[in-house]
Amino acid sequence: MAHLYLVRHGRAAAGWDTDVDPGLDDVGLQQAADVAERLAERVSGNVRDVHVVSSPLRRCQETAVPFAALVGKSATVEPRVSEIPSPIGVALTERTDWLRRVMQGTWSQVFATDGQAYREFHSALAQWARSTTHDTVVFSHFIAINALIGLALDDDRVLIRSLDNASITTLQVGTDGGLALIEGGDEADTLVR
Repeated sequence: MAHLYLVRHGRAAAGWDTDVDPGLDDVGLQQAADVAERLAERVSGNVRDVHVVSSPLRRCQETAVPFAALVGKSATVEPRVSEIPSPIGVALTERTDWLRRVMQGTWSQVFATDGQAYREFHSALAQWARSTTHDTVVFSHFIAINALIGLALDDDRVLIRSLDNASITTLQVGTDGGLALIEGGDEADTLVR
């Protein structure tokens, strides 16, 4: 069995409707340093064996840096743990309204109304998680982590937990690829901007 430590990135320097790939702001950089210490305590017995994975987006890669440095590893970029894709043809300034709508529904509704790209995103994320065989710290995103929580709980809702920045959610991956929620990450009133 393996554990997935799913870390939501630190606070971004810009909103989803103003920048497609922002880095972290000063608060986010501090959150990255703080979560590195908490993660090191959680994986202390497995530091040599733990894998470190990050979404390709800057805010995740920057959140991963302090932990990777602390354990003497580099983060492997994994596109399947990235943010939910932006809808094609929707202006940058309209992405937040689209995301708010999506978060109120289920994955089945998203697949039906928004297209095959979302089924592929969800399926690829699930396949990656279920095939993980080593304890892995994953620096990812609000919706992606919620999707994995939903798979563990057999819950089709897009939004299950209002995960705070730099929160840690722990899943267990069984030898059969089944996912189990061990601990949900800290929640907060998450601002979708």
